[in-house]
Amino acid sequence: MPGGPVATGGGVGSGAAQNKLAGILMVSFAAFGGILFGYDTGTISGITAMKDWLRLFGKPTDDPAHPTGYAITSAQQSLVTSILSAGTFFGALAGSPLSDYLGRRGGIFVACLVFCLGVAMQTGCHTFAVFVVGRVFAGLGVGIVSTCIPMYLSECSPKWIRGAVVSGYQWAITIGLLLASVINNATQDRDDHSAWRIPTGIQLIWAFVLCLGMFYLPESPRYLIKRGNDVAAAKALGRLTSLPPNDPEVELELADIRAALREEEELGESSYLDCFKRTHNKILLRTLTGIFIQAWQQLTGINFIFYYGTAFFQNSGIKDPFLTSVATNIVNVFMTLPGMWGVERFGRRTLLIWGAAWMCMCEFLVAIIGVTISVQNTAGQKALVALVCLYIAGFASTWGPIAWVVTGEIFPLNVRAKAMSLSVASNWLWNFGIGYATPYLVNTGPGNAGLQVKVFFIWGSTCACCVLFAFFCVPETKGLSLEQIDLLYQNSTPLTAQRYRKELLANDIHIAETTGKGHVHDEKVHHDDKASDEKV
Repeated sequence: MPGGPVATGGGVGSGAAQNKLAGILMVSFAAFGGILFGYDTGTISGITAMKDWLRLFGKPTDDPAHPTGYAITSAQQSLVTSILSAGTFFGALAGSPLSDYLGRRGGIFVACLVFCLGVAMQTGCHTFAVFVVGRVFAGLGVGIVSTCIPMYLSECSPKWIRGAVVSGYQWAITIGLLLASVINNATQDRDDHSAWRIPTGIQLIWAFVLCLGMFYLPESPRYLIKRGNDVAAAKALGRLTSLPPNDPEVELELADIRAALREEEELGESSYLDCFKRTHNKILLRTLTGIFIQAWQQLTGINFIFYYGTAFFQNSGIKDPFLTSVATNIVNVFMTLPGMWGVERFGRRTLLIWGAAWMCMCEFLVAIIGVTISVQNTAGQKALVALVCLYIAGFASTWGPIAWVVTGEIFPLNVRAKAMSLSVASNWLWNFGIGYATPYLVNTGPGNAGLQVKVFFIWGSTCACCVLFAFFCVPETKGLSLEQIDLLYQNSTPLTAQRYRKELLANDIHIAETTGKGHVHDEKVHHDDKASDEKV
């Protein structure tokens, strides 16, 4: 799924009690941005299948594959679907400097403003060109959100629950996709512009709620300290931990943040080239792992369902493609919950391997059944829908949230921001490419490959490659702190990491930085009495 959450920073409250409900609720609200993100991504599938939208922007056709009597070309379908991802690609790259200059909250406010401009253009337009430009602006806003909100979440969430909070953002994205399919289903039969303008305009409500809520949330303490505003940082951290600003726990946490920032200064400014250097801590491997895990996530074929699912089910003979789209989104929402639990129960690597194997099996079965039955075969069509739902369940509980968890954990401090921006850009770049190419692969007619359901042979093959990638390139990082993950990469390979991870946990080994007069003097291994509170 496009642009899921990226966990960055160290979190807050490493020594605080694990019951600070107020801070958890405040931070969790920021995950509401995922609904805005997911809804905008999911609504286009239904809108481009609505009769009034096709009548306004398309042309009449006698092709029985288009029951509305109107159709747009493959080029138009590719452009209107994929252009959002082009905007998000540049928005994601802009999100990091924007959040550093205006703050995490300020970046979110700007994202909502740009997003609302794009939604307004789409809602009030009468020409295809204006609709496409509106999609670009909406994409810019979504791209900034996909960088700023996960950054805010990970910097403000208590360490002991950071993984669940960041995964909750992914869950909010799936809820947004579900809301989009439900509202599309409710308005599809209207025979005027309101059929598609209602689901498009509703996005303004999500942006307004997000802005209103963020207005009352504190700024990231890490950002405030970076700007030298220690007093405001103490107040913000106090709100997040439900402690007075002068509480020893707050002061200790602020001291840790200052120490981390001093270490960054000692390391100096890094460039994007540093992400591709061969070093003792395997920065090159880690950067390529982040870039390619995002690429393979897109190549599982999941966005084929959420971008073109309605049209695909319609062309496959499904009588109610809109309702089928709702069903697949319900599966997506509820099967993300086991993934949020299983990522700490079974581990990242294990779920990525078995999840890819499960999706591979389901997609090959969809392709095989699809090419052997006719569109009039009701039982066969039901089997296709069931297999697609099983495939989505596999993605939602494994590669959906876990690929982003891995991306947020594996990068060292000195190149973390740049390496993650490369990973997020990779996600949106592949999202754009797949969104643009899919109509040409699936549709029939001159200039198209006409694969239709046979496209699932491609997705099944890429999922087989995902199994190999996860096995050879992704180490198990369950239960480790960010510092321990650095040790893991230095002293093991993805194939031997499980054994070394157990050694780290058994001996409770950490890297401690001792600071004095603003400089990092020494790095040593020690046993941390509060290790359980500092796990990722």
